Amino acid sequence: MIAREVAGKVKEKMKEESEIKEYFLPKDFDEPCMGCYSCFQNDLTQCPHYAKLKPIAEAILDADLLILESPVYVYHATGQMMSFLDHFGTWWVVHRPREAMCKKQAVVIATAAGGGMKNTVQDMADSMEMWGIAGIYKYGVGVQAVSPTEIPERILKKIHRKTDRLSNAVCKNAGKRGMNRRAKKWFLLMRFAHKHFTPMEPDYGYWEEKGWHGKTRPWKD
Repeated sequence: MIAREVAGKVKEKMKEESEIKEYFLPKDFDEPCMGCYSCFQNDLTQCPHYAKLKPIAEAILDADLLILESPVYVYHATGQMMSFLDHFGTWWVVHRPREAMCKKQAVVIATAAGGGMKNTVQDMADSMEMWGIAGIYKYGVGVQAVSPTEIPERILKKIHRKTDRLSNAVCKNAGKRGMNRRAKKWFLLMRFAHKHFTPMEPDYGYWEEKGWHGKTRPWKD
């Protein structure tokens, strides 16, 4: 519910026409990572679940804004969300990051009847940060309800105010290119490791092809 509200407000505020694509877990993707290591040894396209994963992966790379939302399950994101994110380990900045992430923003949202929002938000933000996304907005809210129709009016007003601020921030920073501080730190550490220790393939070859062992950086045009 909250993710749709943020997306809708962003679309309203953007001057140009924007398209919203929605995916739901586990309906649109329900496969657990098998730990087969195919993506690390080769490429994500070699994942045994890639046929199901491909349309979502392509939508992620094409999007300007990513919005992830999860209810709190035992103080963490749902198993379905974490299993989905498990499939993108090779996109982390310490392996084979995608330059496209440096021009995106992300909003991560967690809802709970009680507590645990901070952990749940961070579960999803870890991947957004390590994918290299520069602008990441976190919102966790205790709704004191188990269904949208039961949320108290005072909390709904709070949600509306917060989503207004989020959508304003997203629109203000649209089009900016960069990489968040955490990812940039790991990028520079891995670059040092590649230059001073035994190269690990195919990561090393990927960085070499991109020119990242030289002066080129994924967050610069």
